[in-house]
Amino acid sequence: MAVSYMTEDGYKKLQKEIEHLELVERPRISLQIADARDKGDLSENAEYDAAKEAQGMLEMKISQLKELFLSARILDESRINTDTVQILTTVTLLNTKTKQVFDYTIVSDSEANLKEKKISVSTPIAKGLLGKRKGDIVDIPVPAGVITLKVQNIELVK
Repeated sequence: MAVSYMTEDGYKKLQKEIEHLELVERPRISLQIADARDKGDLSENAEYDAAKEAQGMLEMKISQLKELFLSARILDESRINTDTVQILTTVTLLNTKTKQVFDYTIVSDSEANLKEKKISVSTPIAKGLLGKRKGDIVDIPVPAGVITLKVQNIELVK
């Protein structure tokens, strides 16, 4: 079982998601199965088959999230050094070609959310940035080629 590092907020969020799936979604799907079963012949009952498939998918998701929850380690944000890019730091970057400036927060795989500008520590960009210091320039291979980024600032999670 691989260890996953996350913030305390991420840990609590994961715990709430598991509780929601177990206490809300699981009973809802059980009702759907019961309703479909009451409609008669199960061999030709598409509603029953769909509900059973949804139940299987839900149970698999619950199992995966519980495994993640059990292997999670909460990072102490007070011990994070902002001299270098590392997990739970927000890094301000300059694309040297386009002159575009943007921020990314390096987080665990389970907390990644591109809409919130949170990228997983296991992405090519994050891997290329880890350990870099303010002012460093790094070439990072991406699907479209290679991008050159300059680290402009490093701070704790915003």
